[in-house]
Amino acid sequence: MDKKYIIGIIAIILIAVIGGALMMGNSTTQRADDELVVAALGHNGEPEAGMDPILGWNYYSAPLVQSTLLKMNRDMTFEDDLATDYEMSGDYKKVTVKLRDDVNFTDGTPLTAEDVAFTYNEAKASGASLDFSNMKNATAVDNYTVEFDLEEPDSSFICKFPYLGIVPSDSYNNETYGQNPVGSGPWKFVQWDKGQQIILEKNPDYYGKECEFNKLTILFKENEAAFMSAKNKELDVATVPIEYANETVDGYTMYLMDSFDVRGIALPVINNTGEVSEEGVALGNNVTADKAIRDALNYGIDREAICEGPLNGAAAPNYDAMSSAAPWANPDAAIKDGDVDKAKQILKDGGWKDTDGDGIVEKDGLKASLNLYYAANAPERQAIAVSVAEQAKELGIEINATGSDWDKMDQIKNSECVVWGMGEPDPSTLKLEYYSDLAGVGYGNPALYNNSVVDGYIDSALSKEGQDSYNELSKISWDGKTGVSPKGDAPWLWVANIKYGYFVDDSLDISNETANIQPHAGDIFSNLEDWHRVSSIENK
Repeated sequence: MDKKYIIGIIAIILIAVIGGALMMGNSTTQRADDELVVAALGHNGEPEAGMDPILGWNYYSAPLVQSTLLKMNRDMTFEDDLATDYEMSGDYKKVTVKLRDDVNFTDGTPLTAEDVAFTYNEAKASGASLDFSNMKNATAVDNYTVEFDLEEPDSSFICKFPYLGIVPSDSYNNETYGQNPVGSGPWKFVQWDKGQQIILEKNPDYYGKECEFNKLTILFKENEAAFMSAKNKELDVATVPIEYANETVDGYTMYLMDSFDVRGIALPVINNTGEVSEEGVALGNNVTADKAIRDALNYGIDREAICEGPLNGAAAPNYDAMSSAAPWANPDAAIKDGDVDKAKQILKDGGWKDTDGDGIVEKDGLKASLNLYYAANAPERQAIAVSVAEQAKELGIEINATGSDWDKMDQIKNSECVVWGMGEPDPSTLKLEYYSDLAGVGYGNPALYNNSVVDGYIDSALSKEGQDSYNELSKISWDGKTGVSPKGDAPWLWVANIKYGYFVDDSLDISNETANIQPHAGDIFSNLEDWHRVSSIENK
């Protein structure tokens, strides 16, 4: 037989064997012990603008490539990063920060106060990063001193310092920076394969604690794709989608990690009279404008059943948007929910009755029928929407749960019910949910709530520090006469404080005891410098 023919047959057989093995799911991504492969960037997925903090990169999460002024610890205390000291004025309207003088960007240029001021001012102008609407401006006083001037008192302003990465002012270009970022953080950008992955390498010139690993690959895989990659042993860490929270994967441990993140449904408190916002968005809902509807939902919906059932135990009931993990949480905010009889009585006392026998109560000819929208790519929001809709039937309230996208929901966010997510390591974010002046402004106060007493609690909290500030915030939830909890005005139906789940390769110790409480969207990388291998990948 011809030798070339024999070689050809052997080649075909080899290709078939290799291809068959791959199709059977036995492939394993080759990686060294000092490399990390992770599919856990957060539920926002691949960053559209790349790794540009000014355009929103890693909102309230570790920016990895860039340095920040401070770092946040698990117990919500701060430690220095670029900052060596900071001072807040007595009226909480100015913050002065002193900087290290020994930090360079990875392009070799020194990092100075000019870079810090530039980054913060550009972030404010872009509107795509953290909320800097209260910041007048940032100013470089000298090479290593920067001042922040605020419009209104805000003792929580420093809570933003651990999350906005600093960029080089001389070379920054908002059209190109995100594709090839230059920073001074613990990691150095290598490449971005769009739609697939970002690859980083350890920054050898980083001034902080050295990480054990030399390479970090972040895969853009979510939900089922990340779960399957873990099953195929292709990575070190994978986000656990809510539907797989009770699953197990051989060779991996599942961690459910605490978060600030809560899910709730905004219930517009004003009638729809045809008025629209400056954005052209309709305002108000004639059904939820009736307090009896809002109260009935808050007392009648069984949050525990939703958390233990559809959310697979990866959540805890929530009543006031304040995560139980937050130091400003109010343990007395809970009510006895799932009380169908009480909810029905509230509706009856409010004049809502089922007069035509169709199972839906009505009042003055208006049916208690609502639309409830949720982001279709968020399984936990779908689970909440569908569950609330099902439970509301027993109360006599019809809810139509509909999956959608934010282009659509932006147009109905102040007139229809929407499942929202919020929760950051920054108490001032509560202002976005309740403050009167923010009603209908962007994503602020979607329920259009207006209560001067509650505004006063928030203003007072931002004019105090520490526990004094937290005590003021707690009044938002427990004031039965004027508060915003189910005991008061109920502009929200808060449902669940979710946990973030991750499958972690058993060869890896992620030092969970030092991991920060996770923000909205998650952040597995908050303590990456503490991670280490406990056994070789090859010897698993």
